[in-house]
Amino acid sequence: MQTPTFLKSAASPTDFPDDVGREVAFVGRSNSGKSTALNLVAGARKLARVSKTPGRTQLINFFAVGEQRRLVDLPGYGFARVAAGTRERWRQLIEAYVVQRRSLVGVMVTLDIRRGITDLDDELLRWLHALDLPVVLLLTKADKLSRGAGLARQHEIEKRLRAAPKVTRFSALSRDGVAEARAWLDEWLADAGVSADRPGG
Repeated sequence: MQTPTFLKSAASPTDFPDDVGREVAFVGRSNSGKSTALNLVAGARKLARVSKTPGRTQLINFFAVGEQRRLVDLPGYGFARVAAGTRERWRQLIEAYVVQRRSLVGVMVTLDIRRGITDLDDELLRWLHALDLPVVLLLTKADKLSRGAGLARQHEIEKRLRAAPKVTRFSALSRDGVAEARAWLDEWLADAGVSADRPGG
């Protein structure tokens, strides 16, 4: 994967780049460490904006990682302080993107390992499974738990999942899970092994 570069931001589907090639999206609950995870996996420290204030990602941001290869940063969900109208606009934007993009070949979902799967996370995972999209769960902030507690929480989360996405504990401090996430990302973006011919929405 080439060094990522910012491509464009999209406030509506008409702003999306051409739907060709392959792209992998990052999505997660607000304050789950999504932008930090994207930066680490992409190997670019300041690619996605990291903020201590949840809800900062308000647009869909596209980053080029090679010819017709992209990473996509989706707005975080579940942040109560955002106005209801704004939350609904984000929901519609994310839904339009995930359903319509034929070039979307995988989704990396960030979950704060300490919170486990919330109802919103469960709803998202059910939806992605229904769309037959490959999913990886990055259990972020794993350094906040001891190794034993982290493993126990991972097993608890895996047991709750109805589908069987790939799961790894992930930490920006210890770098746990970074290599695994990069390997999955490279596999998705490669020509072989994953079909980009999803049916249109």
